[in-house]
Amino acid sequence: MDIKEYINELGVHAYAASRVMASVSTNKKNSALDAIAKEIVKNKDNLIKINNKDLQSARESGLESALLDRLELTEARITAMADGLIQVAGLEDLIGKTSEYIEQASGIKVGQMRVPLGVIGIIYESRPNVTADAAGLCLKSGNATILRGGSEAIHSNQAIANCIRAGLKSVGLPENAVQLIETTKREAVGELLRMSEYVDVIVPRGGKGLIERVSTEARMPVIKHLDGICHVYIDDDADTEKAISIAFNAKTQRYGTCNTMECLLIARSRAKTILEKLGPMYRDKKVEIRGCEESKKILGDIKIATSEDYATEYLAPIMSLKIVNGIDEAMQHIDKFGSKHTDTIVTENKSNADRFLREVDSSSVMLNASTRFADGYEYGLGAEIGISTDKFHARGPVGLEGLTSQKYIVLGDGNIRS
Repeated sequence: MDIKEYINELGVHAYAASRVMASVSTNKKNSALDAIAKEIVKNKDNLIKINNKDLQSARESGLESALLDRLELTEARITAMADGLIQVAGLEDLIGKTSEYIEQASGIKVGQMRVPLGVIGIIYESRPNVTADAAGLCLKSGNATILRGGSEAIHSNQAIANCIRAGLKSVGLPENAVQLIETTKREAVGELLRMSEYVDVIVPRGGKGLIERVSTEARMPVIKHLDGICHVYIDDDADTEKAISIAFNAKTQRYGTCNTMECLLIARSRAKTILEKLGPMYRDKKVEIRGCEESKKILGDIKIATSEDYATEYLAPIMSLKIVNGIDEAMQHIDKFGSKHTDTIVTENKSNADRFLREVDSSSVMLNASTRFADGYEYGLGAEIGISTDKFHARGPVGLEGLTSQKYIVLGDGNIRS
């Protein structure tokens, strides 16, 4: 079977499964999620063993450290996968929920019902945990999904997909509700992006090159973000202890994620006090700082940042730094160089906080919190299918609601239009 026939067959099976999943009861969906979680925990040692095979191959091929970090399955990450599925099972089932019906002058009653999107194609790189996270959210929202992971994680993804199929089978749901593309050939992605007769939406999770390709070639809607150029702005009225803690955590808690801080902005009145304490903390973590001339005078031996640096998502222990006049210059910088992902203000000034939260045009805007919280699990969504910086049809971490649509329901009693 050639690639086109293979992907088309997946589409046929996914469409059929989506028709079944749209009408599955909440209890049955939750039972499936619970069964999958148990399969993942039961196979923990095997998953780590298989993941080590992928890690070894990735190291030999020279995969960069940030992507190696994303690829690794630790015991804690496997437990988190299972916990995420259980959390999704505990969320309210939106499918079939209707709004209040409003009677019109004609006598008809009009409401809206929450419905699945149908078949969701998900293309992702490195992170094998996405296989479980995506499957869980798609199943709970009554969708079927076709997953295409990166070649570097093929064995890990296959092992997790086996757990998912076993969980679905154990409760009598169609195994084809979650299908993994087994080939690593690049043509498979192109065929998936052209299969609009079966796939209702595509979600790419990965590097800029992947997302640009998907955005260009897809014949169906795409839920995406291109870059995670996230900012922390330390305001004139910031609490020093909070500012240092948040700026340090936002950069160093994990380097290879889209919600990691890439640029620190500090109001001039606070720069010297805070950087004299924060600078050595970054140095101890071997974080390379690329800053403005003014910050170089405070910190000493750092590189001077260019416009390209301010527009870069490093996904590494590198960050940019700029001292600004205040909130207006900070917001101007974010508007120019940001990616509309996540930006934080650290301040005790309510007026400045309100302005920042209202005026910064990003999918997540925060007050006195690390950018690392921009995550579906942390937002109480159970997991996320991805993060969208578009304004339609979903924005920010995409959970259950973002994987549904609405249709109008009209109730009549023989009503005809005059």
